Amino acid sequence: MMVDFENYQSPYSWRYASSEMRQVWSEWNKRLIWRKLWVALAEAEARFGLITEDQVADLRLHAEQIDIRRALEIEAEIHHDLMAEVRTFAEQCPLGGGMIHLGATSMDIEDNADAIRLRQSLAIVLGRLVKLLILFAEKIETWAEKPVMAFTHLQPAEPSTLGYRLASYAQDLLEDWQVLKALHNAIRGKGFKGAVGTAASYAELVGLHNLDEFEDQLSRTLDLPFFPITTQTYPRKQEYSVVSGLAGLGASLYKFAFDLRLLQSPPVGELSEPFGAKQVGSSAMPFKRNPVSAEKIDSLARLLAVFPQVTWQNAAHSLLERTLDDSANRRTVLAEAFLISDEMLLTTLRIVKGLVVNEVAIQRNLEIYAPFASSERVLMALVKAGADRQEMHERLRKHSLAAWEAVQKGQSNPLVEFLRADPLILNLLGAETIQQLNHLDAYSGIAPQRAHQIAETIRKTLQSRD
Repeated sequence: MMVDFENYQSPYSWRYASSEMRQVWSEWNKRLIWRKLWVALAEAEARFGLITEDQVADLRLHAEQIDIRRALEIEAEIHHDLMAEVRTFAEQCPLGGGMIHLGATSMDIEDNADAIRLRQSLAIVLGRLVKLLILFAEKIETWAEKPVMAFTHLQPAEPSTLGYRLASYAQDLLEDWQVLKALHNAIRGKGFKGAVGTAASYAELVGLHNLDEFEDQLSRTLDLPFFPITTQTYPRKQEYSVVSGLAGLGASLYKFAFDLRLLQSPPVGELSEPFGAKQVGSSAMPFKRNPVSAEKIDSLARLLAVFPQVTWQNAAHSLLERTLDDSANRRTVLAEAFLISDEMLLTTLRIVKGLVVNEVAIQRNLEIYAPFASSERVLMALVKAGADRQEMHERLRKHSLAAWEAVQKGQSNPLVEFLRADPLILNLLGAETIQQLNHLDAYSGIAPQRAHQIAETIRKTLQSRD
């Protein structure tokens, strides 16, 4: 693709998102859909004797001959982009050109086209999300039993498993898929209802008693359900719902990427995004392996997160039957919400597919911090053995603080040795029991089982998606 770099170009035109998603929101695709809508309208009107079959055939013949240069020349004179396309199309159609747009208002074409593009774009997003969920399911099953330190307040807490942590991201993404799938299935167009939604112009053409049949034919031809009631536009709440759904997906991807950035930091070092053999991490510090892909996800997600506010205002501020103050921002907000989502999904797919798991770092962190978690198990065992809970809690607290001090000095965690050296604790539990209570395998709770369950749920849900 040739890009004019001598003038401003949106990064979404060449840097971010797939060519597939860019094509959906291209000027060419928009105008192609407009023309398909005009052809469908002409076909419906031909059934009522308003247009001849030869005229309709002429429109079909030239429907894909998009000439944006000519349309822009006309628009420069008349300052109306849709009418400029009408005239461009009409110039190409010697028989049918004079009948294009009969009875229609601009939003009969533009809003139906946007509904089609929303559905096309959601289909792409859903396809990528399915691939991502399947990848997550594979990783979850691979690491379902692998113990890792879990963190609360960014402080070491208790052991979990790597598969269970990944399952938390996948569970959110599965809910996003379900939300977006429902939105995709619910997309509706304006239909053909004229200037204020009353379809008065079409009633004049085909008769008031024929309007339901007329619009039903168009709905079937376009394979697009229509809102039963509209103003000049379809309800802008539809776009608010769609963009909010995308922002919800963005939140899920943001959390995964943010957590990965923390875990890739060398002091933790347990996970990292793939790093190419020739990849440069820093222009100044050659040793750096910055999590640039995860950072890009989070950067884009921040922008996506504010788009629902704009679409909310478009819905709430659409006064009476229509105002035009949503028009300019919709040219970018709708497209960029999908382009951002596409880029985030593509990047997350690459990360998850090539996710690097550092088992040495995982084990190191467990050896340093897991003994502190075992103090909870020891406390419960002491109480079961007949000890006073409050007294034992204080005793364990003091041993833990002493062990923390040793760890901060770079020493191995001595907490287990401190417990085995405590005469009261040793007498109540015995050295072997104290040692067993420090084993991690029996202290991950439901994590392994639930990780496998969510992986199975993902597969079953996606298998039945159609």
